[in-house]
Amino acid sequence: MKGKCSNCIAKYGDHFFMAFRVLVGLMFFMHGAGKLFGWFGASAVGFSGLIGAAGVLEFLVGLFVLFGLWTRLSATVGAVVMLVAYLYAHLGWNPLTSGGELAVMYFVAFLVLMKEGAGKWSLERHITGKERF
Repeated sequence: MKGKCSNCIAKYGDHFFMAFRVLVGLMFFMHGAGKLFGWFGASAVGFSGLIGAAGVLEFLVGLFVLFGLWTRLSATVGAVVMLVAYLYAHLGWNPLTSGGELAVMYFVAFLVLMKEGAGKWSLERHITGKERF
């Protein structure tokens, strides 16, 4: 059984990673769009203040990660945004009680994207033939 699972991961690993990148980007975009415009059932905060700035960054980072443009650079910005969000709004030893589990999960997802980049299928690779950032 172990051999079949390993073969599946080797065969479809690029597909799995693309699904990971697209979902992380889409969800982060949705968080930003919700903060800025009230989309997806969220309450709009607008463009002012620290939460508005976070919304702009979430919106842009989410789009760039979703489409695979400057993925490593965007993931670095996203990781910093999530670190600041955790330290500013969710500081505590237990993220489950401080409401920071989502910030921690996004932070880790962005670390993976910083290391791996956009993967095989990305808009940047399609346009330029390689990943630049």
